[in-house]
Amino acid sequence: MTIEQCLATIDLLCTRPFPAEHGRTDVGSGGPGYHIAELGTSAGPGAEDCWDRADTVEECYERGEEVRGRLTGRWGPSDHFGLQTVQLRTETEDIPEPWAHLSACVGDIHLWRTQGNGRWIALGVADRDEADEIRLLVVITEIDPP
Repeated sequence: MTIEQCLATIDLLCTRPFPAEHGRTDVGSGGPGYHIAELGTSAGPGAEDCWDRADTVEECYERGEEVRGRLTGRWGPSDHFGLQTVQLRTETEDIPEPWAHLSACVGDIHLWRTQGNGRWIALGVADRDEADEIRLLVVITEIDPP
């Protein structure tokens, strides 16, 4: 996906109604109060060689920085938000979606709040699970971060 396609997907999800039920969508997944889109994915789950995985992770982070730069031009500087504590809290608290899912696969995010409709936009790289694909994710939600 090009940067322009990434931004078009984000623009679409910033105005699209949220799904009534949890499930797959045309750009990823969603549920009541949120959309999750995959802006880029690796070629497949896991990696035969840890160096290949490291290169793919680096490429996803670089792409994420390009998208972040463009979003910063729109909405100003992002807040950097670590999800480690949120992930730990899921063991003892009921953390709402999409935050519980996001904390399971993404270490940290860049976070903006749009002026028009007050939706949160979170951008991060899902690279925690070595058996899963590496994905550049964007979450658009009306649910406040925990």
